[in-house]
Amino acid sequence: MIVKEVKGSEGKAYFLIPQDADDLFIIRRILSRDDLVVASTTRVIKQEKEYSRPDRGERISVKVWLRVDSLGFDKMVDRLRIKGIISNASSELVPRGSYHSLTIGIGDSITIEKKRDWLPYEKNIIKRFSDTTLYLLVAVDLQECAVARLSGTHLGIIPNIYSGQSGKRYHGPTTKTGDPEQFFDEIIKVVKSQLSADDTDHTTDKVIIFGPGETKKRLFNFLVRKDQNLAKLASVIEGIDVAGEDGVLLFVRSPRMKEVMENSKISMVLSLLDDIMIFVSRGENRFAMGFAEVARAASLRAIESVIFSSSIFGTVEEDELVKLLNTIESQGASAFAIDSSTDIGMRVSSLGGIVSVLRYQITT
Repeated sequence: MIVKEVKGSEGKAYFLIPQDADDLFIIRRILSRDDLVVASTTRVIKQEKEYSRPDRGERISVKVWLRVDSLGFDKMVDRLRIKGIISNASSELVPRGSYHSLTIGIGDSITIEKKRDWLPYEKNIIKRFSDTTLYLLVAVDLQECAVARLSGTHLGIIPNIYSGQSGKRYHGPTTKTGDPEQFFDEIIKVVKSQLSADDTDHTTDKVIIFGPGETKKRLFNFLVRKDQNLAKLASVIEGIDVAGEDGVLLFVRSPRMKEVMENSKISMVLSLLDDIMIFVSRGENRFAMGFAEVARAASLRAIESVIFSSSIFGTVEEDELVKLLNTIESQGASAFAIDSSTDIGMRVSSLGGIVSVLRYQITT
């Protein structure tokens, strides 16, 4: 999540841009009733004319200052709905004091201002997850290539690019010539299209190239010749001998991912899940699974880290989960949200939707 303190606010206002579902849940957790939210939205303006029926109105784009009354996720966890009273607006056509509903999604900007000082755990949450690093994974061989965008714990895979070359080297239907350089050029175009739009020099982006044989090195050398600025973001790694979408999924599950992306959010989550599996195999009660067990461990101040998937919303009230996670954060622990549709999210869902690593063993 992109986080910037608003100048002149004396630490009471922050500008935020969520970059994945985890970031949206962070905003959900730090927002309270009576907070002031500034965001862009749309509103229908109806023109009332004498001796005529009211028209359907015109929908206009407007920036509003909204005093929060209630909030919650809109069916799915990739949309946060905030309801409240408009205290100010960028257009005179929007009446002050009227009720309005904002919808915040991934990539939308929002400014949050509190009447009170921010609590220590609230600041810790937004600062801990302010890493904006985007990883572009390129799994390539001479026949195919998959490019995946990894931000936070969300993995999005672009459909495979095919070279038109077969194992017997005859020209296939995908390209007219089967030329490897034409294939590489197509890959670079896709990579560039996935770079962070909010970062003009892309210094926080990283391109990781892997796959079987020497194709990955040939692609990197081609990249150096074509675009040296982009080449500075790229690195070639060994040990992943599969290309295409299968290669991307293999990389995300591999020890090489933890080595290459040691400080990334997804690497931290995978390490925590591995720790839990080790505790299970050893019979150590240094973990808790399911909402009830995690809540009990929190009451004993025993939690070190907690991971939950979006599937938990089907079994637990949203406000209860927020209260529990904020309690855990206030005790110095870390909480990570995972999309239940991802491979990691499905693992967490199978463990009750929420799991935690404990500081010490607790008796059942």
